[in-house]
Amino acid sequence: MIEVKNVTKRFDDFVAISDLSLAVPRGSIYGLVGPNGSGKSTIIRHITGVYKPDRGDITIGGKPIFDNVAVKAKMAYIPDDIFYFTQSSIRDMMNFYAGVYPSFSRERFERLREAFNLPERKSIRRMSKGMQKQAAFWLSMSMCPEVLVLDEPVDGLDPVMRRQIWSIIMADVAEHGTTVLVSSHNLRELEDVCDHVGILDRGKLLLERSLGDLQENLVKVQLALPDDAALPDGLEVINSSAQGRLCTLIVRGQAQEVSAMLSAASPLFMDVLPLTLEEIFIYELGGADYAIKNIVL
Repeated sequence: MIEVKNVTKRFDDFVAISDLSLAVPRGSIYGLVGPNGSGKSTIIRHITGVYKPDRGDITIGGKPIFDNVAVKAKMAYIPDDIFYFTQSSIRDMMNFYAGVYPSFSRERFERLREAFNLPERKSIRRMSKGMQKQAAFWLSMSMCPEVLVLDEPVDGLDPVMRRQIWSIIMADVAEHGTTVLVSSHNLRELEDVCDHVGILDRGKLLLERSLGDLQENLVKVQLALPDDAALPDGLEVINSSAQGRLCTLIVRGQAQEVSAMLSAASPLFMDVLPLTLEEIFIYELGGADYAIKNIVL
C-alpha cells in the first residue's frame, strides 16, 4: 500500500534520510520506531506529501503522493503537534473537513460522539493537549480514511482513552482494511497493536519485519552452567550479563534451536524467554552503538 523506495533527503549539509526503503502492506498496522533524530518525522512528512524527496519515490496504492490531491484525500494524518484554525471549534472543523474530504461521514461523526464526549462548540485551542488529540482522532476517524498516519498518536491521553482510540483504529483495520503507519516511543503499546515493525537509525532502516518474525529470531536465555562448562561454539550472543551463577544471554536465533545448542552444555538451570519489542529495539540498536552507557557521577 505504502511504498518508499531509495529515498534520500538533505537539509543543507545534513542528510536526514539516506537511501531509505520500506513497505507498509495494505490493511496492516506498521510501527515505525527509532531513537530521537533517527528520521521518523522526516519520512512521515514525505509519506504525507509535505516534503518532496531529493531522490527516490514514494507511492500509495501505486500512485505518487507528492502534489497528488486525489491520494491525499484518502489519507488522514495526526501529527504530534496539532494545528487548527484560530478560534475554530470541533463543529467548525467538522464542517470544514466535510467540505474538503469526499469520504467524510457526518453519520460516523455523530456515532463517535459518545466515544469522545468533547464540548463541540468550545475553541479547540483552549482545550488541553489530551482533549485536542481526542478531537483530532474524532475528526480524522470520521473521514473514513484508507490510510491513517500517526506521529506519537496517544501522547497525553489517559489509559482509558488510549484503549478506546486503539479499539476504534483496530476495528477499522479489521472491517475496512485501513492501512495504519504509526510512529511512537511507546513500544509496549505498539507491541499490542502492530503486525509489522521498521527500526530506523540515523536516517537508515536497520530492519523491517513482521513482529512475529522479530520475536522469533531473538531470544532471552537465563541459565546456570556447571563450573567446568562453557557456552557452545556457533552461538550468536549479542549481549550477556551475570548475577552470581545465573547468566542472562540475548541470542540471535529461534528459541528451539538455541535451546538445543545450550542443552549440550548440560546446564543446571535454563529458561528460554521471548523478548518484548522494547528489548528488541534496545539490542538491535546496540549494534549501532546505541547501548546504555555506564556513567560515573
